[in-house]
Amino acid sequence: MLDLAIVIVNYNTRDVLRACLDSVRRSTGDISYQVVVVDNGSADNSVGMVRAEHPWVAQIIECEQNGGYACANNIGLRALGYGKGNALKALPRYALLLNPDTVLPGDALQKMVSYMDGHSDVGVVGPKLVREDGQLDQACRRSFPTPAVSFYRFSGLAKLFPRSRRFGRYNLTYLDADARADVDSVTGAFMLMRSGALEQAGLLDEDFFMYGEDLDLAYRIKQHGWRVVYNPEVTVLHVKGAASRQASARSIAAFYHAMRVFHNKHYRSQTFFLVNWAIDLAIAFMGRVALLRDRLRPVGRKRVASA
Repeated sequence: MLDLAIVIVNYNTRDVLRACLDSVRRSTGDISYQVVVVDNGSADNSVGMVRAEHPWVAQIIECEQNGGYACANNIGLRALGYGKGNALKALPRYALLLNPDTVLPGDALQKMVSYMDGHSDVGVVGPKLVREDGQLDQACRRSFPTPAVSFYRFSGLAKLFPRSRRFGRYNLTYLDADARADVDSVTGAFMLMRSGALEQAGLLDEDFFMYGEDLDLAYRIKQHGWRVVYNPEVTVLHVKGAASRQASARSIAAFYHAMRVFHNKHYRSQTFFLVNWAIDLAIAFMGRVALLRDRLRPVGRKRVASA
């Protein structure tokens, strides 16, 4: 049985994809893995680069159009046998969603698989992600964005009181970055899942174009009783926003759309209707402000939404 299936979704990120695949190929340890690259209609010859420089990649799937991150990951997962009702013995033991803008240390895959092997109640595990400047990518450990948690984040209370267990829950900023912890979600930039947990929860929800699909999947996996763990024993470089920065306005719109989809799916039915209206108005207002700010920025300073 294959130990690990890795799905990498690419969109016009040839150079960082090359570095990511180089790092995967340098992986050490006694584990078997297979890589599937799903290309979302890139125009930078990413597919040609993979074929020429990384012939060991098991499958390269070319999508004619960009259907979004969740859709492309599902294409890769289905190509590996997930979501088809197959017996677990016919699937790899674990599935890894990996962004092309990550660079892995040599022992990352072995350590993360070994951790899962030793903790049979864990359905999802993610590493410590750091940015190019060495700072923690705070999205690598998250709480679910309940109305209260989201309010603390977007009102500025989380930034004012990052060490508060109440106000710092969005990115769990009150936790030691080097301490392992059970969390609500890790990020889809590196999301290692037990195949049984993934099959129980189902594949990614394609109503999320970009952002939020990892939170939603973690939510559904936890509903089935599995633990989600942040494991800083492994540190991975995340060159964040390599694809989304190319279309910052679309990235921002997708971020606020994901907020609305997640709230509607998981919280609207249990939230007082006046609070729902306030949330709808807040998301619409913040999205418009974010798009206006983006429009006013010089091209070289465009930003992407930050989870």
